[in-house]
Amino acid sequence: MPLFDSPELAPLAHFLTSLAIGLLIGLERERNPSAKAGLRTFTLVAMAGTLTALLSEKTGAPWLLAAGLLVMGGMMVAAYTKDEDEEDPGTTTVAAVVLCYGLGALVWYGYSQLAVTLAILTTILLYFKAEMRGISQQISRLDLVSILQFAVLSFVILPVVPNRGFGPYQVLNPYQIWWMVVLISGLSLAGYAALRIVGQRHGALLTGLFGGIASSTATTLAFSRHGRADPGLLGIAALVILLANWMVMIRLAIEVAVVAPSLLARMLVIFGCGAAAGLVALYLTVWRRMDNRPDAPRLEVKNPTEIRAALTFGMLYAGVLVASAWLSDLAGSSGVYAVALVSGLTDVDAITLSSLRLYGLGTLAGEQAATAILLALLANIAFKAGLTLAIGGAGLARHTLPGFLSAAAGAVAGWLLV
Repeated sequence: MPLFDSPELAPLAHFLTSLAIGLLIGLERERNPSAKAGLRTFTLVAMAGTLTALLSEKTGAPWLLAAGLLVMGGMMVAAYTKDEDEEDPGTTTVAAVVLCYGLGALVWYGYSQLAVTLAILTTILLYFKAEMRGISQQISRLDLVSILQFAVLSFVILPVVPNRGFGPYQVLNPYQIWWMVVLISGLSLAGYAALRIVGQRHGALLTGLFGGIASSTATTLAFSRHGRADPGLLGIAALVILLANWMVMIRLAIEVAVVAPSLLARMLVIFGCGAAAGLVALYLTVWRRMDNRPDAPRLEVKNPTEIRAALTFGMLYAGVLVASAWLSDLAGSSGVYAVALVSGLTDVDAITLSSLRLYGLGTLAGEQAATAILLALLANIAFKAGLTLAIGGAGLARHTLPGFLSAAAGAVAGWLLV
């Protein structure tokens, strides 16, 4: 008879899971010389949590679980209180012990997968103490404001806006509009955070990549100015600009994957061909010719989650959505294409997301949505090429134009394939 089929030994699986959780967290704490709890303590605490939950359930005494938590926490506080001269007050270890006890209880109540996941995340937090402290010391006031504003956009505003259609053609769904704002703000914040943490310390490649996620327009504008101000930076400026605009296609692919996964395969062909052609041109015309690659100038990016910017994007997205629906009803797909060409000049995200929204509503067919996104991408590439010429001058334009044209031609070739 299998071991766990025995009624008396059936709970053993829960205790083995708690044992593994305690060993995992305790193994990390064992490495910390100042910790009063290590491998054995955490293992016993986790199993004590499971045992107390079992007894609490079987005896109908829920207070046993709370009493056990108080005992475990009190024992750890007392252990650290004895050594008043210790520099480490031990609050992290005490918190970890309390959490470990709770995870053991979760296992008994049938949340083993959740408990194991939380144990892994807890161990990661404990292990990367130095790295997290370094990141926290690098965070500026602007960084903290950006994080807080994104939290407001995502967890305060989004849950309370109504989730139903309003206005012409019922396309103005406040929840869907604000969800697009959160998506774009999240992508921008991720690029901004990556740029702040590693981009400036690892040269032009990462500056271009993360700058493209945060804001390809700001990156193009900034490095066009650098290229004009210092002819010695023409190569590095062209590299950063082309990489930033190459990342636009990666960004759009992420948006398609989140908003309209059924359209992703088709769009990956378009974006993939454009990205591949752009990379080849980038290597042949810029990267291969750069004998020395100096550090890229610092790229200053504004708050990517500013409330005013979020509201502006939300209104732009709503406007493009209504215009696309109206012109689609009035002039068919050609009306949407006209909107895509105009709006794509300055903001390719708005028309992309509105096209995907109309595709989801059944207003646009898949090939029409793909064509609208392609036209917006081409208009955006043309705008960035013109911006490079106007701000950076002819010298910088000669470096970047082959890359822009190759990316555009590759995207068109991908569209022809699908």
